[in-house]
Formats: sequence, C-alpha cells, structure tokens
Amino acid sequence: MNPFAKSYQSNNSDRELIQQILEGKKSSLNSLIERHQPYIYNIAWKMIGDPIQAEDLTQEALIKIISNLSSFKGESAFRTWAYRIVKNQFLNDLKKPSNVFMSHFEDLGNALDNATSTDLTEDEKNEREEVIREVRLQCLSGMLLCLTKEQRLIYIIGDIFAADHTIGSEIMEISKDNFRMKLSKARKDLYNFMQNKCGLVDKSNPCRCHKKVTFATQNGIVNAKNLLFNKKEFSTFKAQLESDANYLVDESEVKYSELHKEHSYKTTFEKKSFLMSIINDPDWQSKLYLN
Repeated sequence: MNPFAKSYQSNNSDRELIQQILEGKKSSLNSLIERHQPYIYNIAWKMIGDPIQAEDLTQEALIKIISNLSSFKGESAFRTWAYRIVKNQFLNDLKKPSNVFMSHFEDLGNALDNATSTDLTEDEKNEREEVIREVRLQCLSGMLLCLTKEQRLIYIIGDIFAADHTIGSEIMEISKDNFRMKLSKARKDLYNFMQNKCGLVDKSNPCRCHKKVTFATQNGIVNAKNLLFNKKEFSTFKAQLESDANYLVDESEVKYSELHKEHSYKTTFEKKSFLMSIINDPDWQSKLYLN
C-alpha cells in the first residue's frame, strides 16, 4: 500500500511489527522492510538517476530507520517518522546524480537541440519500440535531475506518488502552504521546459524521442542491449499507485505529471543486498535481540 496515500491504513500494523521487532522477532523486521523498501528505493532511483547508487542510498536509509526503531514513540504516524529519516538521508547525501544529460534545464535543452535528429520509418519505430521508450524515460529522468534536490524530492512525493499536502508537509517538515508553494515551483520549472521543448507535451515542438534514438545509441547514451529503465520485470508508478480523488492539478500539469508516472518502478529486489545483509548481520541481531 502506498504510504503517501491519504487512505493509508498500515499505521497500526506498522506499530505492531515494530513492537514485535523490539521483542526480537526477526520475521517482523523482514515484513517491515519488505513493506517500505520498494517506495524508498524508487524515490532513491528518481532522486539519483542510477539504480546501483539507489540501492546504496536505500540501504543506508533502511539501516538508519532500523537502528532508530527504539526511539519511535508513536507520537506521529510511522510513515511520517520513517520517511523524515529518508528525506534527511536523501537530501544530505553527497552522491552525484548519474545524469547523462545535464544538471540545468538550459544545458539540457541545448544538449537535446545539438543531438542529431534522425527520422525512422514506421517499421523501424516498431522494431526499436523498447529503445525509443528507453530514450523517453532517460530524458524524463534527466529533466528531474535538473531540479534542485529539495524540488526533486517534493515533486516525487507530491506529484509522482500523489501525496496529500498534509502528508507531504509532515514528511518534509514544512508548512502545508510552503509545501504547496515549493511543489508548484517544481511543477512550473518542469512545465516551462517541457512545454517549450518536448514533443510529447506540445506537438509543435521538434524534439521527438524516436528521432534521438540513433544519436543516443551511437553515442553511448543508451545501451540497447542493457536497458536501464525499460525492462520487462519493471512496472510503472501509474500501475503501482492508486489514484487519490483529492489529488487535483490543472489540465496542463496533468499531462506531464502522467508522463513521469509512466517511469519505471522496480518491484522485486535481491534480498541479499537489502534484507538479509541486515537481518543476518550478527551486530544487528545483537542490537535488536533478534531470535
């Protein structure tokens, strides 16, 4: 269940799991991590733009949450407490985003303009459909990385995960008005770029994903044999997250927000790298009295 949804119902079961963990029940720690790991990882992936670095960032955040479980007093919802730790970990992280494009909208726009456009026939488009989608997803990821870290996180929570403004403001530790203002600014920055550059948003714009595929593959921006975002085992944010009737944006914002919700969402994880390394570590077993 999406922890950012207004209708989130897992707080009581989170508390029960925490109590069981503090009593030394290993399986409860397993359940708590598995419940929140996908959301933390997918935020990290959108924040940093690199799946391997996102794993490290996720593990660091999970370790901080686990090591501080005994300090959770239940004065707020667990999701608020836990994702504040995630927020601080992500905003203070010094890893440089793996952005194959640029870190500023102007530079990204110039790079796209300078990337040679090559028309494809309809047969070529069909044949290279997966690579075309990879170019689109990589470009959308690059756009997010042009936002500041704080803008990026607020946009991910507020638009991609469709968090209620109350929940978003609690996690970011700012007022609801300030959260709305910062989210609006992030939307506006993305909108201004996409409205003036992206053919997916405005058909009068010359930039088309399929026209950039040849350039992207020839210059190593996209590896057609090892797709980063477009893998069969990946889902999408749209498929994983329930719509919230309280989430309303104007029509122009919906269009590019929906594009970002089509971004890859990883649902399966290698337990060895995330879960078992924590649960089976003797130090953690000793600290948490896991039986």
